Amino acid sequence: MATWRLRRAGAALAASSALAAALAASSASASDPSAAALDAARQRVAQPGAAPPPRDAQRAALAGSTPAEPLDVLVVGGGATGCGVALDAATRGLRVGLVEREDFSSGTSSRSTKLIHGGVRYLEKAVFNLDYGQLKLVFHALKERKQVIENAPHLCHALPCMTPCFNWFEVVYYWFGLKFYDLVAGRRLLHLSRYYSVDESVELFPTLAKNVHDRSLRGTVVYYDGQMNDSRLNVGLACTAAVVGAAVLNYAEVVSLIKDGSGERIIGARIRDTLSGKEFETFAKVIVNAAGPFCDSVRKMANSNVAPMICPSSGVHIVLPDYYSPEGMGLIVPKTKDGRVVFMLPWLGRTVAGTTDSSTAITMLPEPHEDEIQFILDAISDYLNVQVRRSDVLSAWSGIRPLATDPSAKNTESISRDHVVFEDYPGLITITGGKWTTYRSMAEDAVNAAVRSGNLKPANGCVTDNLHIVGGYGWDPASFTVLAQNYKRMKKTYGGKVIPGAMDSAVSKHLSHAYGTLAEQVATIAQNEGLGKGLAHGYPFLEAEVAYCARYEYCESAVDFVARRCRLAFLDTDAAGRALPRTIEILASEHKWDKARKKVELQKGREFLETFKSSKNAQFRDGKHNGP
Repeated sequence: MATWRLRRAGAALAASSALAAALAASSASASDPSAAALDAARQRVAQPGAAPPPRDAQRAALAGSTPAEPLDVLVVGGGATGCGVALDAATRGLRVGLVEREDFSSGTSSRSTKLIHGGVRYLEKAVFNLDYGQLKLVFHALKERKQVIENAPHLCHALPCMTPCFNWFEVVYYWFGLKFYDLVAGRRLLHLSRYYSVDESVELFPTLAKNVHDRSLRGTVVYYDGQMNDSRLNVGLACTAAVVGAAVLNYAEVVSLIKDGSGERIIGARIRDTLSGKEFETFAKVIVNAAGPFCDSVRKMANSNVAPMICPSSGVHIVLPDYYSPEGMGLIVPKTKDGRVVFMLPWLGRTVAGTTDSSTAITMLPEPHEDEIQFILDAISDYLNVQVRRSDVLSAWSGIRPLATDPSAKNTESISRDHVVFEDYPGLITITGGKWTTYRSMAEDAVNAAVRSGNLKPANGCVTDNLHIVGGYGWDPASFTVLAQNYKRMKKTYGGKVIPGAMDSAVSKHLSHAYGTLAEQVATIAQNEGLGKGLAHGYPFLEAEVAYCARYEYCESAVDFVARRCRLAFLDTDAAGRALPRTIEILASEHKWDKARKKVELQKGREFLETFKSSKNAQFRDGKHNGP
């Protein structure tokens, strides 16, 4: 017990160390309002058990705004960018609200590649086209990549990525290119890239093929990028924004925009709480439209004649068993035989592979097409020495990339992979495009535009480049040992008896990485409330997480949990289906659902999981991937 107390004291000391350093810095420069604001935000985020206000309080705060006392900023959209905008604006001392039609990260932000890109492909274009603009994109991406990893250390990490080379020209080309990438990264470098011989490469990546299309492997070049748990990072941003004062509300749909008496400016929005069915009005000096693929529909509420900005592109990914790739090493092929990029990456104990890039229609629940899944299987099978089988696909999903055209650009045909900030109508700022890596700087640009549009008076400038999300302060890779050594998983048997179980390394590591320093709260629920059972065989997700997420992470449905709080739907669709009934029982207890609501939740959960084309719920043809 004494050892435990020492460990907990050590964790608390670590959590406060960043604050102490910040306070010392602020006392040295007390005249800097941004430093003081950052200190204040850090203290709120780093406090033990930092919890956002309950959903009812957030809804009341939004409904309490009036034309005479409006919010400064109302954000529409709860993806990475929208939650980033809310966090940025709130830490500038502005009154902020955010509404999301479904759940935080329910769209594109939960369906990403899971990589935090440093922009290596931009570098190639910059060199060969002598394009300084592309080089600036690389510098920007590298800066933001480092910042994302530092601000959410429990959810993000560096990942080595192997590029196979099949002639000596490729070896030299990729080695020089990635060494230049290291040089450009400078102090933002994660780790140095390096060349590995054929034998070393196969030792590091045992399933790598030595011969591809009559070409022999000459070695590999390994470089580092970042990897993340995307929707948990998104939910963390939403909760952090709430902790520092933003009123964030999921399942709140914008029905219409409100204009002033002369019709010349947007001054608010009419919002429907889709859980209760009730509508209310929220007033704000500026509205920021961060609705991703759906931002055009928000723009049309202000002006039905606006030209579309979004050119939607479909990105499909599949999840395969862990043996397809070794733990801690990804495989990236920059150019397949048809010129596309394909990758295989270890992620949360499984292998994620992709991706496609094809035009698509905008839908609420995009589904992967079978030919896209087959393309990925074909592409990776060329580079592996194992049989690649369609029956091994544990989950397959599609995400919509909101590629954007800039309405103010002279050449309206150009589609940007960078972001666009545009004021369509006075009082309505739209931000779209971009990518996960740069969400923070996108949010900064949007808040700057909102300040100008609404003549707002922020107390300070942007401070989010040095602000961790909740659970990040005081966390380190060894934090899981506190859970493993000092907590039990108390499990209820079918007979109702409570029996103890070990908080083994797999479970404690999962909790530590998913919740950071807040993992002890989840472990306490598992220990004290008999919710220590696993939800699905072979996975470390606990019943206690359902209760925790319902209480402190705005988890309002079974799909919210299995898809975005614990990622089981993305990792193994069939396991998620088996976990649904117990997830619904716990949420019913937390949210006081009746039998009718539980039945609806089960139906909605099954319908959602059917859009994830695992081998068992997809109709696929007999063929070379249809192994035993």
